[in-house]
Amino acid sequence: MTEREVIVEADGGSRGNPGPAGYGAVVFGADHIRILAERREYVGITTNNVAEYRGLIAGLEAAAELGARVVSVRMDSKLVVEQMSGRWKVKHASMIPLADRARRLVAGFDSVTFTWIPRAENSRADRLANEAMDDATLIGEVHAAERQLLDAGAPAATVAEEVREAEEHLLSWTSEPSRGTDEQPPSWIDEFRDAQSTVADSGVAEGPTPTAAEKAPGWTGATGRPTRFLLLRHGQTELSLERRYSGRGNPPLTDHGREQAARAAKMLAAKGGIAAVVTSPLGRARETAEAAATALDVPMRVIDGLIETDFGAWEGCTFLEAAQRDPHLHARWLGDPSTAAPNGESFDQVRERVEAARRDLVARYPGQNIVVVSHVTPIKTLLQLALGVGPALLYRLHLDLASLSIAEFYPDGGSSVRLVNDTSYL
Repeated sequence: MTEREVIVEADGGSRGNPGPAGYGAVVFGADHIRILAERREYVGITTNNVAEYRGLIAGLEAAAELGARVVSVRMDSKLVVEQMSGRWKVKHASMIPLADRARRLVAGFDSVTFTWIPRAENSRADRLANEAMDDATLIGEVHAAERQLLDAGAPAATVAEEVREAEEHLLSWTSEPSRGTDEQPPSWIDEFRDAQSTVADSGVAEGPTPTAAEKAPGWTGATGRPTRFLLLRHGQTELSLERRYSGRGNPPLTDHGREQAARAAKMLAAKGGIAAVVTSPLGRARETAEAAATALDVPMRVIDGLIETDFGAWEGCTFLEAAQRDPHLHARWLGDPSTAAPNGESFDQVRERVEAARRDLVARYPGQNIVVVSHVTPIKTLLQLALGVGPALLYRLHLDLASLSIAEFYPDGGSSVRLVNDTSYL
């Protein structure tokens, strides 16, 4: 159900400041009676202000998921309200990225207002934040049990799995239902890496083959089974062949583009282990996605948030034509993701809808492999989100037509990138 106008109340707290911290957020209907969504989360050891910003972000994300366009934010944090209203500067290093993230979310709505309220009027969000902080005690008990099991000689891998399941159970009120299986999703992408490093003819003995869990990225510290996004760019069109801005226009695939789609579909079908295909609503992406879904014999779902950037008046123009038409605006657009094309949208706006689509897909397909067929900007944005890097990636990363990239998003919020711009199957 879509709600155009909502009220977000959010709070955060820390027992010790810094200490065990958590946030709570509530989204009400415009009547301030109906509760549309609630969020809470234990966020580890941090400060009150960081937890308050995390609560604001969670509330804004929930409002976006409900389709809200007008948001009234009410918080008892004078600091957050004044900083988000632009009257106070954000100076603390730990809050600058959180404030930036909140502003990006704000930019995705038609209107957002911030109002300070007394703590007594923010009781529901405050209760949720305290419940989240209470989770710290439960998690501490789990880890105490973990140490006892390890001291008793239990296998480390078994203990780690039991601890993970216990934590998920304790915090399950915000999680998706279990799929009813302990199987790790097929890690077929490891075959790409293995093929590049094979030493079959070297005569050197290799150690035992690692399990799928052992192959998970160890540098990130992410835990749990990720949702793996197989990011497939659509095949060739006449506009891409002529290197023209191709956003909301709907050119069909060329014969070569259909051949590219068929080759990608064949490669994906040979690997298998894919739960679904999701796609941008534009024809060139849907045609590419249909080939994959047919070859895999899995359902296909259209996700509006995966649509390409609206290039507005630059649609169909070459780079040079757009630069000549609007020289100053085009130059600024090339380095500023908040700048929109004339009558179009900015990359910041694209990021907000792509991020919302990503959250929905992770919740809908927990721990599964999905093919995501889209366009240059949404795919780059998903890679940017997975890497946790700034907008420079949008301007420096090249993605070929019908190329495959892979990003993984973990249930604990971690992420990683496994592959970028593979075209070996074409």
